[in-house]
Amino acid sequence: MTKDLFTPYEYKNLKLKNRVVMPPMCQYSVTNKDGIANDWHYNHYVSRAVGGTGLIIVEMADVDPDGRITDYDLGLWSDEQIPALARIVEASHAHGAKIGIQVAHAGRKAEDAKVPVSSSAIPFDGKSKTPHALTTEEVKDMVQKFKRGVERAVQAGFDTIELHGAHGYLIHQFHSPLTNQRTDEYGQDLTLFGREVIAAAKSVMPEDMPLIMRISVREYVKGGYGLQEGLEISRAYKEAGADIFHISSGGEGAVDAENGPGNHAAYQLPLARTIRQELNVPVIAVGRLDEAVLANAVISNEEADLVAVGRGMLRNPYWTLEAGVTLRKDANIPKQYALGFPR
Repeated sequence: MTKDLFTPYEYKNLKLKNRVVMPPMCQYSVTNKDGIANDWHYNHYVSRAVGGTGLIIVEMADVDPDGRITDYDLGLWSDEQIPALARIVEASHAHGAKIGIQVAHAGRKAEDAKVPVSSSAIPFDGKSKTPHALTTEEVKDMVQKFKRGVERAVQAGFDTIELHGAHGYLIHQFHSPLTNQRTDEYGQDLTLFGREVIAAAKSVMPEDMPLIMRISVREYVKGGYGLQEGLEISRAYKEAGADIFHISSGGEGAVDAENGPGNHAAYQLPLARTIRQELNVPVIAVGRLDEAVLANAVISNEEADLVAVGRGMLRNPYWTLEAGVTLRKDANIPKQYALGFPR
């Protein structure tokens, strides 16, 4: 049986009505710098649930105040942040969507931190602050901060957790030889930190809840790791317990003009296809997949299991409903909106 964008998907206890994913996209909209979601976040995410999205992944929520990209990001470092997230989860469920959250730490890319932290004391670029290289004990404490953040996300009722191991943020900073020049155990084994975070997350998650790992499968800076190295990093994370891989690339620094990414539709799809085939894991494909026919082909051709639609869903909360019309599939249009769509 050929699958399509509206074929239900199930992995462990995550049961999705379709294959459409809203990927995490920072809104920089926290009003009191307290990391607490507000009405903007509620309306933003719940409208995509009304719009038919199968899986919503809430934007990067940080495990430490100094782990935010900016002071206007969401947080998971305090129990006070749980109720507002739980409200979003409950409303999303009421409209038939499943919802996860991306748990993260920006590391050296924390713009508003007085002194950012990283695997090594290497600034992101010439305009960035030089980060403090975490001591071995501080790294172990950071693992515990991730654990507590995931625990709060579980308490808020999320259906799945995503760890951010991509785009040059802290987990990526540890597994990249460009940014990890340590001499301790976390420098001798570049995936150790990421694997310990995965184990810590799994220890506080329900056994049947899948853990998603977002990863940059290749870098685009001179001397950065390529697909083969990205495959080995992903394999290590799979063995540590990551269930589903959200495949991206880059984010670690200035792009090498000769090896930079393309801007064409589906430019990252070959990376997703390779990880899926080589590691035999479910993958979420992302990267200019905003056209319904293209997104559908990704599923029908079995190149990925789920398709993330980012910019398209920023433009249109009802992207999934429109895709159903285009593809002549039943997208479960809310009865209140039925008159607005072709019969």
